[in-house]
Amino acid sequence: MLKVILISHTPNPEKVVAAAAKMCYSNSGAENILEKLDDEKTRKFLEHLTALGHESPLEHITFTFAVEGVSRSLLAQLTRHRMASYSVKSQRYVEEANYEYITPPEILQNPDAKALYDETMAKIGEAYEQLTEVLYQKHVTTMDEKSAKKKAIEDARFVLPNACETKLIMTFNARSLLNFFSVRCCNRAQWEIQALADALLWKVREVAPVIFRYAGPKCVHGACPEGSMSCGKRAEMQKKYLVKTEGE
Repeated sequence: MLKVILISHTPNPEKVVAAAAKMCYSNSGAENILEKLDDEKTRKFLEHLTALGHESPLEHITFTFAVEGVSRSLLAQLTRHRMASYSVKSQRYVEEANYEYITPPEILQNPDAKALYDETMAKIGEAYEQLTEVLYQKHVTTMDEKSAKKKAIEDARFVLPNACETKLIMTFNARSLLNFFSVRCCNRAQWEIQALADALLWKVREVAPVIFRYAGPKCVHGACPEGSMSCGKRAEMQKKYLVKTEGE
């Protein structure tokens, strides 16, 4: 099961962004700018900044997440977002005997498909353990036991499936997160990474509600960029992602 924890973020993230943006247009030093920024002034300035589309100050704040219960298939998509840092459980150093795996919802809902899927995962697990043992017995004749086991699982991992569960810690700056949400909250995103994007978005909105007020797929605040491939559910997506404020 997907688990997301926001384990760290820049303190006072919205105030930091407001101060960074104001620095571009002020003769004052940072301390003076920060002293004059109360919560209300910060909120109003960030709303103005958002309306202008001035995003570079967002790179000054970061958010670090612990993520569990995701597949190696998701990892391949996730690391395409290069303006982020990732630390992932290594299959070279961590043995995957009795590995956990992610099951797609469509397979979960089909008893025949799930039976076949589980059977396949079990066979892969057996093959992995057998390969590990065969390779270990070869390597242990020329190296110590710890090195032999590491060498064995390094090659045995090649039989493991994309479904294999993994864990990671990742850090994004706010600008990169907004880009991530615009692509991965879309209904055309693959189901697993869309679920992750939603979980991340709800977490960061708790600590930086103004900055991420307009976060979500591109159709929420403009035309859908998918053309003929559009899901046709813009109203539904707006209802899901738009944040209402007083007076609206």
